[in-house]
Amino acid sequence: MKTNSPIATCNCSAIRQAARFVSQLYERHFAKAGISAAQFSVLVHIANAEKAGMAEIAEAMVMDRTTLVRALKPLERDGYVVTEPEGKGSRKLLLTLSAKGQQKLSEGAECWRAAQAEYVELVGAQKADHLREMLLSIPAGAAA
Repeated sequence: MKTNSPIATCNCSAIRQAARFVSQLYERHFAKAGISAAQFSVLVHIANAEKAGMAEIAEAMVMDRTTLVRALKPLERDGYVVTEPEGKGSRKLLLTLSAKGQQKLSEGAECWRAAQAEYVELVGAQKADHLREMLLSIPAGAAA
């Protein structure tokens, strides 16, 4: 690609290209646990929230609810995530991890640590910290 091409200065293109590269690195590690990086992220958010509705999890993950519903299907099918009504007659469903889900989260955490270590080795600890802080500031700044 030409360096003077408009695509070379496109923020979206650069972020997506880097995201694909990093996703491939993490996916390789998570494959050992039989889950994807996205599934691990959902498990972590549910575990951190303890009992939360889909809207709360989707908001925390900066994704729309329908995307979360699609991501949850295999996790529910495999028995990692369970849903239960918030109360009698309530339509709101709360998400929790099953015992099997807690075990998968532990397996995934080992894979995550290995992926993190490889990424830090690749880009350096200081750059990794700085980039993560910058990226996390984007949705936080947009919400402010």
